[in-house]
Amino acid sequence: MNEKSKMASRHMVAQALMDLAGEDEAIVVVTSDARGSAAITKFFDTFPERAIEVGIAEQSAVGIAAGLALCGKKPFVLGPACFYSARAFEQVKNDVAYTGANVKIIGVSGGVSYGPLGSTHHALHDVAAFRAIPNIDVILPSDANQAYAVVKHLVNRERPAYVRIGRNPIPFVYDEPFFEIAKGYVLRSGADVTIIACGEVVWHALKACEILSKEGIEATLIDMPSIKPIDEETIIKSARNAGRVVTIEEHSVHGGLGEAVSAILGKNFPVPIEILGIPDEFPVTGKQEEVLSHYDLDAVGIAKRVQKFLRRFSHGR
Repeated sequence: MNEKSKMASRHMVAQALMDLAGEDEAIVVVTSDARGSAAITKFFDTFPERAIEVGIAEQSAVGIAAGLALCGKKPFVLGPACFYSARAFEQVKNDVAYTGANVKIIGVSGGVSYGPLGSTHHALHDVAAFRAIPNIDVILPSDANQAYAVVKHLVNRERPAYVRIGRNPIPFVYDEPFFEIAKGYVLRSGADVTIIACGEVVWHALKACEILSKEGIEATLIDMPSIKPIDEETIIKSARNAGRVVTIEEHSVHGGLGEAVSAILGKNFPVPIEILGIPDEFPVTGKQEEVLSHYDLDAVGIAKRVQKFLRRFSHGR
């Protein structure tokens, strides 16, 4: 974990696409007036014949990408997560997932990373929406290195995928790029509670574990970037060891990581579980860090909520 060095995941995604496009002429980028926000201006300048701008028309972007995929291309669609999970939902379902078109959708500025633009631009439903569609992977990288690795991994995985990344610079969780589908990563081990987090709140969860450790609470922290398919074995094994589970996500508490983990444990090894995320409301408006703090999704808030949860389920300690 490198607190001093930060990078926005979108820049590493763009770099991965540049690197891959230099090796594979089948790679095409499609965007909907999002060259700047997706950091792909350089790709358009370098590979103009493989860069398609459709304007503010997310449905068209997905439909075009599906057609390209069915013709043997490897399209990556990049744009705001809030719009691709809402405006283009039908096209993702019917044109991409139903046909099995090899389209990768990169949802940029996910969660509340659009900050002051408010609820119209927050993407807090995207994981729930795409989890419900058959035949599509759902992935939330935790930092820029992992985001780079996700793109490199998915280019050779011939099936639809949705990848959600943030907008703003975040600290590195990992020193090197690596990712494996359906794999959770244990970042630290402890016997008191298992914390499972996804996406760019993983760093906040790491800092929360440090706070908890100073209070005598040792947590196992699992980074779960692959929400669908998910690493059931690691989830069940860790729940057996700790007996109490907390999930953390920059997403609605409905339909995301928390409910995925709850379903697995409910079937295999029921334990007390707390789902931390955005409650069933349109969130407050403010800078990303302010919104996360408001909902106890920063390090201090996470530590506070974990302590409260453990007091409720103390196992007689």
